[in-house]
Amino acid sequence: MKLKTNVKTNVLAALACCALLGTAHAEGPFRNPDNKNPNDLSEGTYPVPYKMPVAAEITEALNRIRTYMDKSTPTRVVNRKTGAPITDFKNPVAEAAFEDAAGDYGILVYEMGVVHSGLLRAAEVTGDQGFTAMTRRHLQFFADKLPYFRAQEQKYHLERANSFSRFLDPRALDDAGSMCAALMRARAAKVGPDLAGMIATCSDWVANKQFRLADGTMARKRPQAVSLWGDDMYMSIPALAEMGRMTGERKYYDDAVNNVLNMSKYLFNPQLGIYTHGWHANAPDSPRFYWSRANGWAVLAMSDLLDVLPKDHPGRDKVLEQLRATLKGIAERQSGTGLWHQMIDRSDSYLETSASAMFVYAIAHAVNQGWISPTVYGSVAQAGWAGLATKINAQGQVEGTCVGTTLASDQVYYYHRPTSVHALHGYGPMLLAGAEMLRLLKNPNVNIEYKVRTYHYQPKGAGQTDYREHH
Repeated sequence: MKLKTNVKTNVLAALACCALLGTAHAEGPFRNPDNKNPNDLSEGTYPVPYKMPVAAEITEALNRIRTYMDKSTPTRVVNRKTGAPITDFKNPVAEAAFEDAAGDYGILVYEMGVVHSGLLRAAEVTGDQGFTAMTRRHLQFFADKLPYFRAQEQKYHLERANSFSRFLDPRALDDAGSMCAALMRARAAKVGPDLAGMIATCSDWVANKQFRLADGTMARKRPQAVSLWGDDMYMSIPALAEMGRMTGERKYYDDAVNNVLNMSKYLFNPQLGIYTHGWHANAPDSPRFYWSRANGWAVLAMSDLLDVLPKDHPGRDKVLEQLRATLKGIAERQSGTGLWHQMIDRSDSYLETSASAMFVYAIAHAVNQGWISPTVYGSVAQAGWAGLATKINAQGQVEGTCVGTTLASDQVYYYHRPTSVHALHGYGPMLLAGAEMLRLLKNPNVNIEYKVRTYHYQPKGAGQTDYREHH
């Protein structure tokens, strides 16, 4: 009798913990609230809330993020020395600059391109156009102030000290690709002003000016004279794909497909089903380091391409096959918290948020698009979101995101990269992941069954299950 009393007390305590599901700092163990039998001794406890996602809770979490992003990204021009507002936009001064955002949230950096893409997706899924308010504000600011900063550059030659330098003088895929894709998506959705001039500048860099290998693969001249980065799949392929959609010109789709297949040839390990972070022409057989966020960039890029790639494109099946192989390798490496490790193949490295969010998005999106079966993958996405939800704090900050990381050649560097709420890399992927989970919950082709204390995502038409022996 005493044992039953203690069990019931512990269960009630665990249920009380479940009331804290919306906070990033809630601590387990958690009992699954979908199990209504408090005396079920076969019900386990979990380090993160393990339960059916609730659409209202996901939407509230997304709203927390957008509110935080909105207030943390001012669109004002100030004197960089005094902080005083600039009000005369006819006569440029050398000290004029964008007002600093909270943390490191630069409004033209590649990470902000992912944020805008996430906000656009959240608006599309929820029907709440309030999600695009920040995007409209930022894009209107770009339209209004670009002429001023162009005149400033012509007069003072500030180069990288010019706040608009990424679009006045792009020098890398990081300057151009991600934001370029976001601008074209906003244009297609009729959100904000038409920034055709900015799109022309950034797309020209990606398509025509970026350094490449002889076979057309996007490359960099750092940290070696000829290096490939897995990150550059996202920094180039979505922009090329959106250029194909915007212009209807097949050459952009061809270039995007070519880069998926070539990057995969150099970086993908078919035995493990994951990507190494980089490759060097002068050391092609060097040790491989499987950084999670590089894998995240890869699956985001392939997903974005497949979204717009014509069904009759001869490379479509190859891209889809590559995405499926990668998602399988990623899913097999999910941790017991639902999140993934900083080094995806190393369980002693820390759990990292931005890559985990990219994986949840890509898996849920592939299910929703019918590219992979909801069987198994639906539950992987659900468990991933359970872990991610604990990383959104009450202010709407995203915790546990690895800061900017270069292509390195030793595990120690990767293991000890710090995490920060000011690492913008986590915000866009989290918006994408939450929006896609909302889509998954409403997917008419998927039936979610809660049986034997876990979740089974049944494809429509897959047949009737039978649990008579459990009753």
